[in-house]
Amino acid sequence: MSLLFKGRSQGASDTRIGLLQVMGAFFVSHLRQALGSLGELWRQPAASIMTIAVLGLSITLPSTLYILVKNTEKISAGWDQASEISLFLKDSTSAASAQQLLTRLKTWPEIESVTFIPADEALKEFQYLSGLGDAIAYLESNPLPDVVLVTPNEKYATPTAARLLLEKLRNQREVDIGKLDIEWLERLYALLDIARDLVSLIGVLLFISVVLIIGNTIRLNILSQREEILVMKLVGATDAFIHRPFMYTGFWFGLLGGLLAWFAVIIILWWMDSSIQAFASLYQKEFNITGLSGNALLLMLALSVGLGLVGSLISVQRHVQEIEPK
Repeated sequence: MSLLFKGRSQGASDTRIGLLQVMGAFFVSHLRQALGSLGELWRQPAASIMTIAVLGLSITLPSTLYILVKNTEKISAGWDQASEISLFLKDSTSAASAQQLLTRLKTWPEIESVTFIPADEALKEFQYLSGLGDAIAYLESNPLPDVVLVTPNEKYATPTAARLLLEKLRNQREVDIGKLDIEWLERLYALLDIARDLVSLIGVLLFISVVLIIGNTIRLNILSQREEILVMKLVGATDAFIHRPFMYTGFWFGLLGGLLAWFAVIIILWWMDSSIQAFASLYQKEFNITGLSGNALLLMLALSVGLGLVGSLISVQRHVQEIEPK
């Protein structure tokens, strides 16, 4: 019995060793072909650098525009006054009723903040800003009503939601008139929508061009190695084995192009930073460009590598199959 179990144990060990050897050979083969494809790029530095430069610059433009649009949205967060609703209270509203309105509005989930401006303060502010101090002094009574400024939260700052909130506020018994600059708010969000659509369109067109460029480059590599591919097919090489070096070439193009795009975006935003800071200082604001995080780098590299692999796959699927020994 011991000999029987000993034989079984030895067979299992041989199977385990055989599986490890197969896996090791698989990874070694991939590593060898990956380094071989990188060596091919190194042996043709001029053509490789030009291709990588084209890919990197093609990815740089939509990436830069995307970061600028995201930062513009960040700046627009400071434009919350564009969605600020002004409520002019009725003359008959007492101070206690106005305070009850404020307490009630602060409990609404749609509202982020509520500010009460008494009529006396509003008159003083108007007197200071208008320069009509002497003329206003002759008024027998204050013509301005109490005002409540309502700032919606981010979810209700869009034109449609802000309009619905305005109608709801107008129905309050203390409110005489509700005012919201809907047209300016709609222009603001329409401009941001146009910017997003433009970035998306430019990105799609440039990404398609990246796929075509890589596909054409891989096609030229396949044609230059036509005789080698014929020999490999004659000796029984599989399609996966033949495709693999060209797929790794697309991978290296995408990876290096993505790194170049990342450095180019950093340089462009650094170059623009002084102008952006000068513009922000006109509005007494400090602004720092965001979007250059490690996650953005990984996303850019994943996108560029994916485009490189797609371009390589399209090219090898079409052109390698056309090469058949007669």
